[in-house]
Amino acid sequence: MSSSKSPDKAADPSSPTAIPPRERIVSSAADLFRKFGIRGIGVDAIAEAAQTNKMTLYRKFGSKDELLCATLRQVTQRAGAIWDELERDFSGDAAAQLKRWVEFQVDRLEQEPGGCDLANAAVELRDSDHPAHAVVQEFKNSQRNRLAAVCEAAGSSNPELLADTLSLLLEGARVSVQTSGPEGSSRRFRESCEATIAAFHRSRV
Repeated sequence: MSSSKSPDKAADPSSPTAIPPRERIVSSAADLFRKFGIRGIGVDAIAEAAQTNKMTLYRKFGSKDELLCATLRQVTQRAGAIWDELERDFSGDAAAQLKRWVEFQVDRLEQEPGGCDLANAAVELRDSDHPAHAVVQEFKNSQRNRLAAVCEAAGSSNPELLADTLSLLLEGARVSVQTSGPEGSSRRFRESCEATIAAFHRSRV
């Protein structure tokens, strides 16, 4: 008598891929969205890459849109961890935190030549009512506000404007990497940030 096939192909705890289905699905979806675009990949391909099936996928996530939001929230959790690192390593030294923030973003530019997953999603999804836009906006705004708080603590003459300027430099550098490569204007990102920070601090003296 043949045994019934498990609905989740990686459910065997002895399997090297015995990761909870939800985690596998989110991870696989994030990789595929990054490689082929949100519109360029379907749930069948995601389920196959996650070694599961559509039934499991839809049981964990009600729709592809909900799955996309989950992948973006995973990105925000990783990217948002920088603030815990800054507070842990440079507690009470906002100037050092600001300098490390710049270094962190320089490293990310080198490690993520495909750009920011959240910004890429916002550009691809032209429907402003798509739920992913809310995830992107909430995260981008929170990051900008955290940066403004560090700029203020570091003694900037206009912390709100400095935070906006640094954010614009970062977003522009990410686009430059994709359009001009690492040898384009993005290579001046660190220098541009340092000059901008210095200018805002000189004007306070």
